[in-house]
Amino acid sequence: MYIKRHIEGAVKKASAMFGAVLVTGPRQVGKTTMLQEITVGIKYVSLDDPLRLSSAVGESITFFKDFPPPVFVDEVQRAPSLFMVMKMIIDEKKEKGMFFLSGSQQFRMMKNVSESLAGRIGILTLLGLSLRETSGISFDRPFIPTDGYFDERSKAYRPMDQGSLWKTIQRGCLPELFSEEGMDWRMFYSSYVSAYIERDVRELVNVENELKFINFMTVIAGRTGSVLNISSVAGDIGISVPTAERWLSVLRASNIVYLLQPYHNNITSRTIKSPKLYFLDTGLAAYLTRWNTPDVLRDGAMAGAFFETFVVSEVLKSYYNAGISDPSLYYYRDKDGNEVDLLIEENGLLHPIEIKKSSDPSKGDIKAFGIVDRLGKRGPGGVICTYDSLLSLDSSNKIIPIGMI
Repeated sequence: MYIKRHIEGAVKKASAMFGAVLVTGPRQVGKTTMLQEITVGIKYVSLDDPLRLSSAVGESITFFKDFPPPVFVDEVQRAPSLFMVMKMIIDEKKEKGMFFLSGSQQFRMMKNVSESLAGRIGILTLLGLSLRETSGISFDRPFIPTDGYFDERSKAYRPMDQGSLWKTIQRGCLPELFSEEGMDWRMFYSSYVSAYIERDVRELVNVENELKFINFMTVIAGRTGSVLNISSVAGDIGISVPTAERWLSVLRASNIVYLLQPYHNNITSRTIKSPKLYFLDTGLAAYLTRWNTPDVLRDGAMAGAFFETFVVSEVLKSYYNAGISDPSLYYYRDKDGNEVDLLIEENGLLHPIEIKKSSDPSKGDIKAFGIVDRLGKRGPGGVICTYDSLLSLDSSNKIIPIGMI
């Protein structure tokens, strides 16, 4: 059963603007399935096929004579020489929507895209299923805590009970796990990690000790939702800081983790400068850190960190699915202990968001919002939590159910 993806509209829009469209994202989030759904009637070529890969690498000049555009090329990063050929075809024919591309490795692809297809390609990122998508909700605007947003979002709002929420957080957001309820969760992620290291990590970086890399992933997963201290991570594993930084860059390039940058301007000299780290699939993070059931995770020491991680990933999906690849999302923390979990910058306003797994937030939860007035002009904000209704905390801030993202 195909689950309609919200990014479809952004892909169609990009194909009307550019000669090529590239959809990146982690493995098994549904890139191929989604693109096949919206490119019906267009030739599909997978470079996982060794014969076609050999042709693409060895005969790149004539490859598109065998597979003339419009064409969908899957795992395109395996044949980097194709990017220059696509540039020549786009420049010659000057048509839109000639190439639909997908791949899981941003390092290799982005280098070739920037060198060959700059200005000729629309680049989009697909993550796992969002709550909107699993609920069958068509609303697809990026999350922003304004009255206008909530007026529209409320029309399709569906409350989410605690059991379903924590099952989703613990099980993860990959389409195969969602559509196959009986699939063994541990076996799935064990295979996922093995395939990720075998097919992505080895091609991007020389990892001499795979067990150490898995240990690195596990330590990083255990710090999801926290300010990154790469020296501490390196020390815990027994690797050098440069190695830890290189391995982290691999996780970022393959969309396993996301670094939320601290907000700063010319008056924020006392702010923490390090980013906060988030796993983009809470199911993978739960597998690595051995939170094996929803109930154990909900009642465990990392429940707050996982809830925050899930919220940030849902907000990020709302932007990525709208075609916004670099949303203005930040956090704020200073040396005096003031902290705002999420700052959304939009139209010159800073919208502060607090994230709490509780269902009874209070005005005390937004006391740090006053600091935002010193950073810039503050817009409406609120507390994203597990309460089931949208309510006002004060004239500018709301209690926001997680299902309202």
